[in-house]
Amino acid sequence: MTSIPFYHVDAFASRAFAGNQAAVMPLTEWLPDAVMQQIAAENNVAETAFFVPGAGDGADYDLRWFTPAVEVDLCGHATLASAHVLDREEVRFSTRSGILSVTRTDSLLWLDMPTSSLAPAAPGGEADAIGAEVSGVWAVTGGNGGAVVLVKDEATLRSLEPDFAKVAACANGFIIATAAGNTVDFVSRVFCPTFGIDEDPVTGSAHCALTPFWAERLGKTRMTAVQASARSGNLECLLKGPRVILGGTCFTVIEGRFQL
Repeated sequence: MTSIPFYHVDAFASRAFAGNQAAVMPLTEWLPDAVMQQIAAENNVAETAFFVPGAGDGADYDLRWFTPAVEVDLCGHATLASAHVLDREEVRFSTRSGILSVTRTDSLLWLDMPTSSLAPAAPGGEADAIGAEVSGVWAVTGGNGGAVVLVKDEATLRSLEPDFAKVAACANGFIIATAAGNTVDFVSRVFCPTFGIDEDPVTGSAHCALTPFWAERLGKTRMTAVQASARSGNLECLLKGPRVILGGTCFTVIEGRFQL
């Protein structure tokens, strides 16, 4: 029997039991892909992060992320959670999306990610899928793709009741709904049923698109954001050229061993 360290971390959270849940599992070498996918399904949280000592690229570790259904190209909250578990002043991960670094300043962890690009797109059923009028649709290139849709206000965003079968049929099954915030710069919700998650509690990769989207509209490069899921998550967002820097805090709520 193989025993693997296991950490259950709430990331981009203002307290335990908020933010987005990530399972973090340090490895000495990669397990077979099918086994890592089975472990992620067993963990049944938004993402399970696996990392091994770095094999190159100047990275400290090589990092991969699995939802309960698929391996993904980019995941912010599980990267932040992995850095939290490692508890270093700075750590560099080699990933499918290049080098991602995390640094610690005071109580915040800062995650450096690539900016996603957006282009206006013709509506593809997004309004019907989320059950609300939208004032624009933008296709996302980079990260995990999908589409950003702008809704009227924060109250509308919070009241959305998506039809997830319809969400799965449009925009790569990944819809990022957003609105201006009442007490923060902007708010969002993320629906991604084709990834095995109907609504993701807090999505770092979505903020790689939302940060430049709102920076252009608000005329500022540093913003505060809330992902208004049931668990809710808080993010500091900084646009720095071709990079997005996301700040947040993490809480470890379970520590143990996974028996394989």
